[in-house]
Amino acid sequence: MPKFGYSYQGYDPLLHVKASLREIDVSPKAIREICYMIRGLSLDKAREILERVKKKESPVPFKRYKKKVPHRKGLVDFYAGKYPVKAAKYMLELLDNLEANAEHKGFDLEKLVIIHACSHRGRKVKNYFPRAFGRASPDFNTLTHVELIAREI
Repeated sequence: MPKFGYSYQGYDPLLHVKASLREIDVSPKAIREICYMIRGLSLDKAREILERVKKKESPVPFKRYKKKVPHRKGLVDFYAGKYPVKAAKYMLELLDNLEANAEHKGFDLEKLVIIHACSHRGRKVKNYFPRAFGRASPDFNTLTHVELIAREI
């Protein structure tokens, strides 16, 4: 079993609370844009935004991975966006884990602010499917690591 660390360097167990999901089957590009969107928000505000994304009421602005991404109604910051429902579902699960860890440590949930939200590409699950004349085409799947760290402000 691998031992995963966190990319945040200034972690103090008395001030911060952390949670992570490892090797989830979700798009690394979509989860990166969601992390960029919720960084700096309170837990309630982040949950509200992710619920709206899950219902396809509010799009996520795609600022880095924006090639061939269409315009969406309701975007304020940027012109290109998507509705990454699966990634939003996993981020809501991660927010639940973060809240549970904060309650266990005795933090006030109303004062928690997400100070670190990032994602990393995990391992590739390699698969090949057969084609005509004895050939094969790759069908690789990239897994993703996501981590959140919050602080009581």
